[in-house]
Amino acid sequence: MAPLSRGMLIVIEGLDRAGKSTQHARLCQSLESQGRRVKRMRFPDRTTPIGKSIDAYLKGESQQEDHVIHLLFSANRWEAAAQIRNAIEEGTTVVIDRYYYSGIVYSAAKGKADLSLKWARDPEIGLPRPDVCVFLDIAPEAAAKRGGFGREKYETNAMQKRVRELFYELIATSDGLDICVVDAGRDVEEVEKDVMERVKDVMKQPKMTQPLTEILPWEEMAHILG
Repeated sequence: MAPLSRGMLIVIEGLDRAGKSTQHARLCQSLESQGRRVKRMRFPDRTTPIGKSIDAYLKGESQQEDHVIHLLFSANRWEAAAQIRNAIEEGTTVVIDRYYYSGIVYSAAKGKADLSLKWARDPEIGLPRPDVCVFLDIAPEAAAKRGGFGREKYETNAMQKRVRELFYELIATSDGLDICVVDAGRDVEEVEKDVMERVKDVMKQPKMTQPLTEILPWEEMAHILG
């Protein structure tokens, strides 16, 4: 692969138990083996004060109003925004396990009329925009059969089904330009190969010689796309 003029921002997304952590680790190892500097990140970052509040909520140890917890998730990403930008400017590739995509679809999946995808997305405007988001697609029923399912608040079949539907609604918006779908129901090695191919494809694109961009309002994205 040709050298990049800056680091790359890569996001791995998917339902719970889709294999995100596994593919995140494998992709990082693969990039490092090619001599690239890599920074591994995961959201929520449960080590910060905000992240600790989120962790307690996800484990059922505390309660939060739905709008409040959504804004805490968003604030958790904003805490790391400068760190992400600086790393990429210095030539380090940042690979994130979950980002704003999960943040907005999981909130919208709660079914409240005033917790729409757009409402949930607005606080993310201005965050670093990924060069590519790999969505690991798997049927909720298949994900539920994997070890550890059900330990946290959102790990129910109904919730996961709605989250998957909303991911596809998101893919149909301008955010979908950054998202590529990989079938995560196959062997780990097959999924890994596809993820790496998607990343290689993006590395060849002209945008990789230009500065990292930021998340824009849907209306502005639609205008740019013409």
